[in-house]
Amino acid sequence: MLRFAVDENFNMHIVNGVLRRLPDADIVRVQDAGLDGEDDPTILEWSASQGRVLLTHDVNTVTAFAYERVAQGLPMPGVFEVSLKVPISIVIEEILLLAECSVEGEWEAQVNYLPLK
Repeated sequence: MLRFAVDENFNMHIVNGVLRRLPDADIVRVQDAGLDGEDDPTILEWSASQGRVLLTHDVNTVTAFAYERVAQGLPMPGVFEVSLKVPISIVIEEILLLAECSVEGEWEAQVNYLPLK
């Protein structure tokens, strides 16, 4: 099962919905890891060190930092950017699909968008 990190501004209704449907889902909020207020490169570094795919709504800056890590040959387990315009129920379903059907390393060095198409 994939391990996820959610950044500081990620919608907690989504996280709670995933955990209601899949109580064993491994999702850590960066706040719970003591990373409140940290910048994107720090969050990406921590996510990589923990082997966690990052879920974010920050489509403006995370992408560039994620690809910068890849270009530098640094680990980057993956990022999924989630538009705030996508209905919460669809995002929950997509994250459940990722959690249950992906294998570790499958999303390495990739930035993807939910919903998957």
